[in-house]
Amino acid sequence: MEFLDGLSREAVLGLPYLFDFWAMEHQLPPEGEWRTWVVMGGRGAGKTRAGAEWVRAQVEGARPLDPGRCRRIALVGETQDQVREVMIFGESGILACSPPDRRPVWEAGRKRLLWPNGAVAQVFSAHEPEGLRGPQFDGAWVDELAKWKRGEEAWDMLQFALRLGEDPRQCVTTTPKNVAVLKTLLALPSTVVTHAPTQANRANLARSFLDEVMARYAGTRLGRQELEGLLLEDAEGALWTTAALEACRIEAAPKLDRVVVAVDPPVTGHRGSDSCGIVVAGVHTQGPPQNWRAVVLEDASVSAASPAGWAKAAVEVARRWGAERLVAEVNQGGELVESVVRQVDPLVPYRGVHASRGKVARAEPVAALYEQGRVSHLPGLGALEDQMCLMTQKGFQGKGSPDRVDALVWALHELILVPGAARLHPKVRTLR
Repeated sequence: MEFLDGLSREAVLGLPYLFDFWAMEHQLPPEGEWRTWVVMGGRGAGKTRAGAEWVRAQVEGARPLDPGRCRRIALVGETQDQVREVMIFGESGILACSPPDRRPVWEAGRKRLLWPNGAVAQVFSAHEPEGLRGPQFDGAWVDELAKWKRGEEAWDMLQFALRLGEDPRQCVTTTPKNVAVLKTLLALPSTVVTHAPTQANRANLARSFLDEVMARYAGTRLGRQELEGLLLEDAEGALWTTAALEACRIEAAPKLDRVVVAVDPPVTGHRGSDSCGIVVAGVHTQGPPQNWRAVVLEDASVSAASPAGWAKAAVEVARRWGAERLVAEVNQGGELVESVVRQVDPLVPYRGVHASRGKVARAEPVAALYEQGRVSHLPGLGALEDQMCLMTQKGFQGKGSPDRVDALVWALHELILVPGAARLHPKVRTLR
């Protein structure tokens, strides 16, 4: 109150429009030389406000009629309707952010904004890239680039049009998606990025919205993209894709006939070791084997654990889910793996499995189960799904070992592939 009481009436009236005073760090452009500023964040993270305020900062001068840095701005969204309703007339759009003496006028017939100082912003649709052929600009605001259906073509046309002034710049506000145009842009040395999750702007969001989306999507791969604002990539030739994994998600598991815990132990147990993959899955086995359906229930993997640490974690999760069996790969540890598990619980139902084929060869029939719609995922499997989307026909494209995927593969082999093959072909004893 002392601060406000010390301001003049004019200063109090102007304070709501001084964005540098109110902005969060990710809503302010980085210093230095750059051509493109990408504001990448989750839904509701304040990206639109950042873009609208950046446009204001470019076109406004010190006084209402003074020229700003830019005179001709391009406003580009997926459609012209979205530009108008979100970027211009939205609650965080340009008109809502502008002070009365600097507020531009919307000229609907010409599809443009006109400021008191003569600056102009024209509206363009990414669906019509050719509309950007001809005009020229000294600045641009691009919204939701990652969802443009003709993204690369529209982006290229905008770059040719951004040619006025000494240093034309552009602001891109988007929730990330695994699309080529965004990945290419992020890799350019002339691009700078600020990032924030949805939670960063929680003070300006409805509590019920946050509670609902966090309960439904937290820990999922979709949540990591839409709420955390992370760019999640599918490796080329991946056995699983983001879209396929989102399609197999369910909210609750049905009645299951068997539950197993599969473990992929690390070779060593020091700080630099790979994680120990621990995955819980169950199966509904009514009907012929080709009708069996599995559900991945939990990824309980632990990082850099000692042998006693990961064994304790695996046994505890088996007890919690009432698992019928604990299955562990023994290629690296041999009988030592069982010994470590027995030290934690001598009576736990245990089976050691030995891999005679490579990781990809074991994973491919499991990936086929997903393609057939025979595997579902509960929420909370984001880290596992990240690894799955990096497992390709040429091997794992991520860092370290695909420990979580290995555990998943062993679980689904144990639940569906091995018993199913044995029932269909009694002489077949193993598919490992």
